Amino acid sequence: MSHPVALIYSDAYQGYRFSPDHPFNPIRLRWTYEMIEELGLLAPSELRGPEPASDEALLRVHTPSYLEEVRRLSSGGAVRESSLLYGLGTEDDPGFPGMHEAAALAVGGTLGAARAVASGDLVHAFNIGGGLHHAFAAQAAGFCIYNDIALAILALRDAGLKVAYIDIDVHHGDGVQEIFYRDPDVLTISFHESGRYLFPGTGGVEELGAGPGLGTSLNVPLEPFTDDASWLELFEAIVPPALRIFRPDALVTLHGCDGHVLDPLADMRLTTRFYWRTAARLHELAHEVAGGRWLGLGGGGYELLRVVPRAWSLVWAEMRGTPLPEETRVPTAFNRRHQPPGEAPLPDLVVDPQDLVPALDRQGEISGRNRATLARLRQISPLL
Repeated sequence: MSHPVALIYSDAYQGYRFSPDHPFNPIRLRWTYEMIEELGLLAPSELRGPEPASDEALLRVHTPSYLEEVRRLSSGGAVRESSLLYGLGTEDDPGFPGMHEAAALAVGGTLGAARAVASGDLVHAFNIGGGLHHAFAAQAAGFCIYNDIALAILALRDAGLKVAYIDIDVHHGDGVQEIFYRDPDVLTISFHESGRYLFPGTGGVEELGAGPGLGTSLNVPLEPFTDDASWLELFEAIVPPALRIFRPDALVTLHGCDGHVLDPLADMRLTTRFYWRTAARLHELAHEVAGGRWLGLGGGGYELLRVVPRAWSLVWAEMRGTPLPEETRVPTAFNRRHQPPGEAPLPDLVVDPQDLVPALDRQGEISGRNRATLARLRQISPLL
């Protein structure tokens, strides 16, 4: 390990829990931390705990009235009609005791990591509890209360750095895109299942930015049932050339693993092999175009035990400069401790085998549609 790196984690992240049966369950963070430790991927000097973001920091992105409503519901206030206008009290984003404090802690973890990267204290940092990309200035959405990513980007911009944000979560990074849609010094690239089929319904190729930011938003809506090969083909065709033209000073990347074939909330056919490969490529690009400055974030992932810990362990291993060999096995103690009674055995390899997802008869058609999306993007984007 030749660069200072940090994993941002605390068991206090368990406070960000909407309800016992809500899909956004922070237990996945604890299990990820456990797997990272048991794989021997964490030196004591590499672990940093988050500090809550202040109201002053949050108000750089969010409106005072929105913060006030989050605090009111956080303190036990009843949901009222005005709450719904803020996206709060909904099925996706119900209020819960301590909501403000839990969300501010997730933001603070990302913000502290961004400041450390900007100052040179860290070269790479990974906040597995961050990645709340759906939150808007005055609205919660998609399990996201405050937008930690936007605040991190602003912290990097405060240091005079141009920023590229790359989002491989299966859902469109709509909140981040909206906040920086007119900013020429922030490039947003989002790969996601097409909004024709999946929340939040946005992220078409024609969304290119506006005003001085025209051209600095790239969206890659992918067909349902896209596999590793097709997604990686478009990733390689878009990300390296866009970064080489834009020349960012720092990368912020979202590693949502809800595109995995086992994830219950989407329709993709990815494996942990995809998250392994994209982390390696982003690491290379961070050093090629951004002076090595790289902030990674968790994001979505709703197969809490079989996917998230393995996917994010692979990202962290790459980030710290000790990538895992393909044949790495999940620690026996981890599987023994967490094996659900009466269910299929937990995966025994960290990197999914290549034959995990059999080819579909329609795979050629799906890949062809994705290539058509790429061709259209090349026609209209000045970065490709």
